[in-house]
Amino acid sequence: MGHNAFENLIVDNPADRLFRVNRRAFTDPSILEAERVGVFDRSWIYAGHESEIPEPGDFRARDVAGRPVILARGSDGEVRVLLNTCTHRGTLVCRESSGNTKTFQCPYHAWTFSNQGDLIGIPREEAYSGAFDRRELALATAPRMELYRGFIFISFNPQVDDLVDYLAGARAYLDLVCDQSEVGMEIVSGTQSYCMRANWKLLVENSIDGYHAPITHQRYVEFLYETGVDKSYIQNRWTGQGLALGNGHSVIVNEPMGGRPIAHWTPMFGKAKKAELAAMRQKLTERFGEERAYKIAQTSRNLFIFPNLIINDIMAITIRTFFPTTPDYMDITAWALAPVDESEENRHLRLDNFLTFLGPGGFATPDDVDMLEGCQKGFANREVGWSDISRGMHRDEPWSNDELQIRTFWRQWHELILQAQPADALTGF
Repeated sequence: MGHNAFENLIVDNPADRLFRVNRRAFTDPSILEAERVGVFDRSWIYAGHESEIPEPGDFRARDVAGRPVILARGSDGEVRVLLNTCTHRGTLVCRESSGNTKTFQCPYHAWTFSNQGDLIGIPREEAYSGAFDRRELALATAPRMELYRGFIFISFNPQVDDLVDYLAGARAYLDLVCDQSEVGMEIVSGTQSYCMRANWKLLVENSIDGYHAPITHQRYVEFLYETGVDKSYIQNRWTGQGLALGNGHSVIVNEPMGGRPIAHWTPMFGKAKKAELAAMRQKLTERFGEERAYKIAQTSRNLFIFPNLIINDIMAITIRTFFPTTPDYMDITAWALAPVDESEENRHLRLDNFLTFLGPGGFATPDDVDMLEGCQKGFANREVGWSDISRGMHRDEPWSNDELQIRTFWRQWHELILQAQPADALTGF
């Protein structure tokens, strides 16, 4: 598959303030194949959080970038991401979603591996010659794995930039999330898993699109009014800023729309919470100074880390990833992130917000699913060949309801799939 096949997918014309995406990008199976090797295999991909495997022997099995993997904390205390395939004949060595174990045993021929990936047991090993070497048959790992403040990333590209360099400007906004606790952040027990009959890039666009929120999510706005939130406060929520952060990453920064139990009081919390939240704010100010404390407590952020990680630090902190299975179908997984030292009451408030707005049955997510599946159906009208992503191109400082952050994604995406070579398909998932 040559470069020319993908060169006409983007119209990027800064002089005329025009940016358009060919809708073939959402429907063509050959583009999905190029994405698998050119985007997902060449980027850093979020695999999990070290708080999910706190003790030696803990593990989590999940799919990451289309591959079954095991997040494992070995008996040595080290975090690893093992590829979940027996090095003998290939079947899964771990079939439980989570647990604690010293070993993973293949159910096919009982080859046994330690929780550090070493091959430690082979039935009737005497049948093999002297050339047989157990060390060569340890469980495989991704070519690269790095952690940043508890976030575990892997890459199948040995030459990928170091994670800190790859994160570029997104680091600063990830730090605003992590600095909400002095003792660390943790994934709250429980996982949201659902699917959508739409192309995965539609969810990228939607997750960093401030334009649709007051329209598509009008039910939630009305709910906030009912809780006593001032209308002017809600209206100001839509006047934040969209920022490009390098390497395809971007963020929407706004004043918080709804209440977060992080040092900032809103009417929905009730007057009894005022003193506690003021004390939390004072502690943040002492740690970081007034300016940074304000950013942590009184701004919200939709942070996108290319290619498929969304961290919504809005009503609650949601970590969301998604992977395509076909051009018009994706699997989505989401977790709640919270301060380890959060009070039981504040944890309850956080999870209520998490489910009320961002959950699969909440105010926002069903709206978004309906809209994006509608977009995918609309793409059947091939006579309408382009989607317009030009909003705000004439502004020096784009607003949060402009589309700078979406254009940032598309430019990085286009650059990567243009580099995808035919031979790479042999190493894709």
